[in-house]
Parts: sequence; structure tokens; C-alpha cells
Amino acid sequence: MAGTRTLGERLVSRRTGTPRPVTDRTGARGFATPSPREMVLRYALLVLVLFITLGPFLWQLSTSLKGASEDVYTTNPSFLPSAPTLANYVQAFETVPILNFAGNSIVVAGIVIFGNIVGATAAGYALARLKFRGTKLVLGAIVLTMLLPGEATIVAQYLTIRQLGLADTLLGVALPGTIGMLNVLLMRTAFAAIPKELDDAALVDGANAWQRLLHVGLPNVQGMLAVIAIFSFIGAWDDFLWPLIVLTTPDRFTLTVGLEYLSGTFTNNPRVVAAGTMIAFIPIVVFFAALQRYFFRGVDEGAIKG
Repeated sequence: MAGTRTLGERLVSRRTGTPRPVTDRTGARGFATPSPREMVLRYALLVLVLFITLGPFLWQLSTSLKGASEDVYTTNPSFLPSAPTLANYVQAFETVPILNFAGNSIVVAGIVIFGNIVGATAAGYALARLKFRGTKLVLGAIVLTMLLPGEATIVAQYLTIRQLGLADTLLGVALPGTIGMLNVLLMRTAFAAIPKELDDAALVDGANAWQRLLHVGLPNVQGMLAVIAIFSFIGAWDDFLWPLIVLTTPDRFTLTVGLEYLSGTFTNNPRVVAAGTMIAFIPIVVFFAALQRYFFRGVDEGAIKG
């Protein structure tokens, strides 16, 4: 019966048995060949998403370039600065030691990146490739840990850091973020996607677990390592609450905490505050630009293998 045929059967010509074009008389279209109305809807959604995501950033950039003569509180503010100036950036540098704060943030981010790459790689490889009792229990514990909001454990984290004598230190800021549970799961997925025959061939050649990790596993997960490095850097660089709790000495402040001086000093001048946020954003762009080739390769590998 025609009404009970599947879509694939309806697309096959009765006479020749060859597939009919999906854009033929039926008017049906595949996902890759949208109708003009669908194209308009897609572009409208794309513009809406760009406006929501990039709009606040572009407005902050515009505010940072506006001079003191422009009123940013007017009811009809202009998006483009009438007389663009970098004076707000100079004033931000003169008000707070931004380079010192940025150096502290780089130290914290470096520790976090190193910890996540080494720790997540070792844990992910063990969960994906090594056989031991309790593998599923460990995976369940990792997933349950991810369900907890960070604020629920922040008091316990601070007490632990203080008992270790790491309060008011950059190591104390970086330590809780050195191994992210999500990164462990990502590395486990990446190692699990590698064909098992490669490990079997290495075993026949007498390779131990470390040699298989270094010579078989790591060369196949470089893209995922770049993804983890970028996410770890952004998470450590943008973190504000935890450094604010741990650090008390101004010379050890990270950039996000140190920029609070700007919002306190220039409460009535959002142009300088906006300039400070733009300065904090630059290292993220540089780091992402340096690893973007590996980042997109890692995302593609995850999409294909996963």
C-alpha cells in the first residue's frame, strides 16, 4: 500500500528503481537544499544570535573608544564614537598596574593548563584504555561531581586551601582548577575513538602502557588537547569569584580582580572601565588565534569520532 511505504521507498522510481531527486515533483527538499523561506529564517536566526552574543561586546568596545565629551548616559546614545580616542586605555594603564595583574593571571592560567593537559590526559587514557576494577564507578563519580555547582563546594575548597597554607597565593588560586572533570571525559572519549588494533599492534611489539600513551595515544588526540588548553585558559583567565576569595594582597591580584579598582575609582566614568575589560580580552584572542587551527581540528575529530 502506498500509504504504508517508507520515505525511501517513495523516492524510488517504480520503473527504473533509481532514486528520484528529492526536489522533484513532490516538492520535498533535503536539509542541504532549503527553500527560500527557510533560507530567510536561517539568516534571521543567525543575525539574532550574532546580535545577542556580539552586541554587548561591540557596545563595550565602542564605549571604550568614546571621549569624555560624549554622553554615554543619553537616551539616544550613538553606537559609533564621534571622535574615537585611546585616552581611556592610557588612563586605565596609569591607574592600576595592569601588566602586573596580567602577569599573575598568566601564571595561574599556565598552572591550570598544565594540570588539565597532564591530569586529564592520564585519567582519560586510563579510563579509556586500561582495564581495572571500578571503571564504571569512577565514571559515575565524575559525572556526579559535574552536577554539583561550584558555589556548593567553594567553602570546603577555601578551608582546604587555607589548611594547606596556600591562602593568598597564586598556587592556591590555580589548584582547584588543575583537573576539570569535563576535560577528563573529553580525553576519555578521544582515546576511546582510537582503533583498538593500534594498541594491539603496539602490545605485540612489547610496548608498555606509557609507551602506548606517548607513541599511539597522544599523536591521535592533539586536536582535543588544544580544545582543553583553550577552555582551561579561558576559564582560569575569566575567573573572578575564586581569586577574590583567596587573594588579599593587592600585588598578587589577578587581572579580573585587579580591574575592580577601575570600577571603584571610575564609577562615574564607564569608558575607562570598558577600556580595562577590552585589555583583559586581548590575551584570550591571542591565545585562541595561536591554537585555533588545532581547536577546530579537535572539534571536527570529536564530531566525527564521537
